[in-house]
Amino acid sequence: MDDLKEFLDEKVSLFNQPSFIENDPVSIPHRFVKQQDIEISGFFAAVLAWGQRKTIINKSMELMDMMGNSPHDFVLNHSEQELKQLMRFKHRTFNDLDTLYFIDFFSRYFKDNLSLEGAFTRGYSTDIDVMELLLSNFHDYFFQSDLAPRRTRKHVATPKKKSACKRINMFLRWMVRKDDKGVDFGIWNKISPSQLVCPCDLHVDRIGRSLGLIKRKQTDWQTAMELTKNLRVFDATDPVKYDFALFGLGVLQNEKNSALK
Repeated sequence: MDDLKEFLDEKVSLFNQPSFIENDPVSIPHRFVKQQDIEISGFFAAVLAWGQRKTIINKSMELMDMMGNSPHDFVLNHSEQELKQLMRFKHRTFNDLDTLYFIDFFSRYFKDNLSLEGAFTRGYSTDIDVMELLLSNFHDYFFQSDLAPRRTRKHVATPKKKSACKRINMFLRWMVRKDDKGVDFGIWNKISPSQLVCPCDLHVDRIGRSLGLIKRKQTDWQTAMELTKNLRVFDATDPVKYDFALFGLGVLQNEKNSALK
């Protein structure tokens, strides 16, 4: 375990660098300075994060362009005509109906709140495993409107459906983790980095299993918790920093395999 910790710590140092930003969806919120712009653009980028990273980044930039590259101002002050323009947006199964509901939620929310953090901390406690409750509460809160389309619910994961919630956990990593490397923002203060759950995407899942950090056969919420608990053995205060190591190793392995074909 000591050897594995040393190995993973080296990989965290290698990948948790400003150079990581350009080719990752986190580059979208890094285009902004205003906190609300970071939160809204980051949430969209995380939710749209499936498929090739280049496509995810391009589609997220397309959406931000449609919002005048000022998402906070857009959700508060858009005209009907500006809203209609968003109906052209589509990324895989995320369509115009989903986009319009997300804008509707943000419009209602930011009229009364300064930060999206409050939406993610409903029912907060210092319990180390509080994220299951917080993500479930957020999902219920996000879709409490009578106008919420049933189809849109699939785009915001919840532990109640046994999802690993990888995109939401990635977004929370961006907002909560604090260090001096410049990738994660660390602009939220209520949730502790120690409480975060590791995003369990395909790369992280594959490398986590190869290193013996995941034993569970399927990939679901319990798998994400299993991985996170094992990572807490290496660093109880900031276990999700190892997302950089596992993800980066997975990308390198893919590139190596592609080169051998």
